[in-house]
Amino acid sequence: MNKLIWIVIGVLAGAAAIAAAVIWSTLGPVSNSSEVQTLIVPQDATKFDPIKELASQKLIKNEKFFRILKEITAKDKEIKSGGYRLSQNMTAWQVLTKLTGKQDLFWVTIPSCQRKEQIGEKLAAILGWSDSELKKWDTEYTNTKPEYFEGVYYPDTYLLPADESGAQIAQRFIDRFNEKFAPLADKYFENNIKWTTGVKIASLISREAAGTEDMKLISGIIWNRLNKDMPLQIDATMQYTLGKNSEGSWWGTIDIAQKQSDSPYNTYLYKGLPPTPICSPTIEAIEAALYPEETECFYYLHDSNKQIHCAKTYEEHLENIQVYLRK
Repeated sequence: MNKLIWIVIGVLAGAAAIAAAVIWSTLGPVSNSSEVQTLIVPQDATKFDPIKELASQKLIKNEKFFRILKEITAKDKEIKSGGYRLSQNMTAWQVLTKLTGKQDLFWVTIPSCQRKEQIGEKLAAILGWSDSELKKWDTEYTNTKPEYFEGVYYPDTYLLPADESGAQIAQRFIDRFNEKFAPLADKYFENNIKWTTGVKIASLISREAAGTEDMKLISGIIWNRLNKDMPLQIDATMQYTLGKNSEGSWWGTIDIAQKQSDSPYNTYLYKGLPPTPICSPTIEAIEAALYPEETECFYYLHDSNKQIHCAKTYEEHLENIQVYLRK
């Protein structure tokens, strides 16, 4: 009897050893390499199969068994869009734990013409910044040079490492701006326009335009006013200097009294461009600042359908107000 027991134990142990070997051969590390590879899950992952991509990058040994492991141990856990740092010396369990946990890199989309504080708020919300880090973004990271105070934090979609500092992210945005601006740099030089002037005008265009189709016309009107030494009288510059209003908006409405407040950004009181851009514009607006539409107009408005109407004289502008805004 004892001999039989030992035989059974031996058989079971052998079976367990074989099972362990099979499991390890399918769910163990692909290799002993610790080189970091990044699995990127796109923002729109509806047609993206992260497990297939793991197999393609040789980060798992067996795609079928990994799917079974996911179904058994993490069925209700989502693999979110973003980036995950993995290596071939990780087991399938470790890879799965990583994928169903917090991302190492986050997708962040910066919309057109956001002021730097708005960008900071978005970064803080997605990357989990503290209040002190957000304050540094507003006051230090985006103030390394006078020309970098505003306007160069290029609107685009970025995949940002969670462990990247605010200073590094600011530089990343500036680098993207420089990359986008580079093809226009010589043209600005040939036209004797400083790039900082171009970005200021582009920021005004971005805030005033209803779409890219309006940009060159608005640019032409801004240049007409500047060349005639007229005040620009653009509400967006006042919105910028007032900051966030009580309703939490950075771009609130401006009343008549506020148009009399003393600020270098008050383009009702002071002629010329504001001291800095008022937001970070797209390359389309920067191009529109360089290539304005030739027009005799000095005034413009948008109707309820966002259709632009321009006027050569203030009297014509008043008529447009009656026709398109006071029906």
